[in-house]
Amino acid sequence: MSFLARNAARVARPARPARQVRSYTTTPAYRTYAARQEALEHHAAETTDLWRKISYFVCFPGIAVCVAWVYNAEVEHQAHLDHLRAENDGKLPDGPAFEYLNRRGKPFPWGVNSLFFNPETNKDLSAE
Repeated sequence: MSFLARNAARVARPARPARQVRSYTTTPAYRTYAARQEALEHHAAETTDLWRKISYFVCFPGIAVCVAWVYNAEVEHQAHLDHLRAENDGKLPDGPAFEYLNRRGKPFPWGVNSLFFNPETNKDLSAE
């Protein structure tokens, strides 16, 4: 067949109906799903905003108040220790010698003092 004959045959054929494209956006199930998704996103945005406000207006001020309270308590404690050192020639007085305090069944591998020994605050057991 020649080119002209093929084209004539194509033109003579009845035209196919336009292809139907199914749109899922118009079905009731999709509209229900879309409405639920939109409500879920709206709820998530509101909840996020609520917790952001709680963090900024409750948690952060609460942390600041606690920091100020602990700082003041530590300053008072240090002032008390400085007062005790001034009364006792620069050394802290020995604590009570109760037999149940600082009891060791055997020494640690690194010595008799604990691993976190601080000579300014802990009793030195190696002197005994």
